Amino acid sequence: MDAESLKQYLADSPPTIVPLAIKPHFEALSDKEKLYAHHISIASFAGTRVVLRQVSPESELIYDFIIALHKHSNGDYSALAKDAGLSSEVVDAYLNYSAQFLGNLGNYKSFGDSKFVPRIEPRQLKALATVSPRTLELYETFKDAIYAGNDVAKLHLGYPSAGHVSTYYPDSPEITKEEITGVSDFLEGKGLLPENTRVRKTKEGFDVLIASAQTNPSSSDRDLKESEWTLDDGKKIKLVFGDYQKEMETITKHFEEAKKYAANETQDKMMEEYAKSFRTGSLEAFKESQRYWIKDKGPEVETDIGFIETYRDPQGIRGEWEGFVAMVNKERTRAFGNLVESAPKLIPLLPWDKAFEKDTFLSPDFTSLEVLTFAGSGIPAGINIPNYDDIRQTLGFKNVSLGNVLSAKASNEPIPFIKDTDLAIYQKYRDPAFEVQVGLHELLGHGCGKLLQETSPGEYNFDIKNPPVSPISGKPVSTWYKPGQTWGSVFGSVAGSYEECRAECVAMALSCDFSVLQIFGFGDGSDDINNEAGDVLYAAYLSMARAGVAALEFWDPKSRKWGQPHMQARFSILRTFLNAGVEFCELEHSQPDLSDLTIRLERNKITTLGRQAVEDYLQKLHIYKSTADVDTAKKMYEEITNVEPFYENYVRPAVLKKKTPRKVFVQANTIEKDGKVELKEYEASAKGMIQSYAEREYV
Repeated sequence: MDAESLKQYLADSPPTIVPLAIKPHFEALSDKEKLYAHHISIASFAGTRVVLRQVSPESELIYDFIIALHKHSNGDYSALAKDAGLSSEVVDAYLNYSAQFLGNLGNYKSFGDSKFVPRIEPRQLKALATVSPRTLELYETFKDAIYAGNDVAKLHLGYPSAGHVSTYYPDSPEITKEEITGVSDFLEGKGLLPENTRVRKTKEGFDVLIASAQTNPSSSDRDLKESEWTLDDGKKIKLVFGDYQKEMETITKHFEEAKKYAANETQDKMMEEYAKSFRTGSLEAFKESQRYWIKDKGPEVETDIGFIETYRDPQGIRGEWEGFVAMVNKERTRAFGNLVESAPKLIPLLPWDKAFEKDTFLSPDFTSLEVLTFAGSGIPAGINIPNYDDIRQTLGFKNVSLGNVLSAKASNEPIPFIKDTDLAIYQKYRDPAFEVQVGLHELLGHGCGKLLQETSPGEYNFDIKNPPVSPISGKPVSTWYKPGQTWGSVFGSVAGSYEECRAECVAMALSCDFSVLQIFGFGDGSDDINNEAGDVLYAAYLSMARAGVAALEFWDPKSRKWGQPHMQARFSILRTFLNAGVEFCELEHSQPDLSDLTIRLERNKITTLGRQAVEDYLQKLHIYKSTADVDTAKKMYEEITNVEPFYENYVRPAVLKKKTPRKVFVQANTIEKDGKVELKEYEASAKGMIQSYAEREYV
């Protein structure tokens, strides 16, 4: 690969390293609550190696190298530079790579799914490796995989048959997309949930690897009594338990320990079901843990853990490990509580009638959290879970906003694409605007909507003799979800991005309602675009437009593939703004290379042209989802997220020249001494990041 093409794959220099500040909130807990949080934190971080193995074959080896080198040098990288005969600049470049690697838990960006490589030469990395036999041994195992190489396809995660990298299908470079779909469809028909599985192609057929501490759970603990089938073509599908066995044993153990410190019976049962799920591989037990989790209202210590989000599996159904434990910020939570109370009045403002909405809005627990631990490949700003629609539609869900993630800032952070005349308002109000956006996105975006279903043969959750009329076509709907089908199984790989887009559009539409902004403490509820509430709304729309421009960093021109679901969604919303006409939004520049590209967005047209454009788009997104109209939905979504020549050849290069490193967070550790738990924090630096991981080697 030529040097120019390689630039976009070089590690950030330097990465933006910020602390995840938590001490005052942790210290406010009782000793019992600290012990509860401590054991769940260990369980979460014990999945570190699971995440690494879910990213790439070499990620765990690189991780071991980073930890081994740190331990060999006792964190003295100046002495290490001398021992290796390298300059301090070279060692700093290695440290920058290591911090970004640990922040993403792998050598592919968690936000973008593209590979990043060290800014040091192979001979320099080898020189570092030669300081000890162990580091040299590890280096030899990954030396050919850590750099870009000549195979462009392998610089991105995706289907193995397209030449991309995916360890959701380990040791199976020849497994086809059709085979993956065939296995998944077969197991869906049997009722086996896929989130904690991987698929390996064998000579006889396919092994379905299930994450569990036990390699042979009892029949009563399995979700399916059968474990092997022969297909019509003679190939076998076999369930193989014990994937990530060692990690699952540690995770199970610490959930059993956490159970001793549960605050109530609901938490006790939740811990029990978590432990059962990770011990036996039962996702039905995991779903039961989520039912208890929803019932655990307003806890002092909040948590969720498991194979949750399905963005990185190219098929979009297998989950990546993540786990968090956090403390509730009561002051911020009050505003979210007011939003929850207002939800039944706000949902009817959305552009569809009650036929496409749940009969009753299930008021969720919505809290602002300060994160102690978030183990996974990246930390979101907000979460709406569980992702199981049968639970969401009947029991409800929880929303959390991660306050110390939202507030973490790097000094002197540049802000491209915002006009100088807008910069003061943008800087002052982008955080409040983002908090409003996260609240609406998670609570009402992911929380609204009804899936029209044939729940069992001949049984429907709508009047099949008098079906609802689509507001798009004006005709009765003719498609819906069949028995056994889910939103994820029908929409497949597009589901993640499509749903994020729908939730973002709900937030953009409802933030135009000034009573919503008043809930968060802005304005008096009057429809005045020129007051403080108007400033927040303007900052919200500017932020979304800017995110849509910056999203092009996450689109790859060679594979013509979006590497990040949220960014694909935000690009489509930018296009929606632009499609509203130059009277509302335009990308402006005077230089041929677009080096001075900025966004012009007419503040006084947000509640008219802007809102109408968003609601027209949102209506289509929602109705197509509700009615399982996947063909029409995909056609629309692929068309609006298609990167046309202007964006590919002009805007994207300008974005790459001004891209800012994504934040990586240095997290604290908890240490148990004499039955009490202490917090250990680390400096916000590459060395601090490495030290924090070196001191949490639980497995």
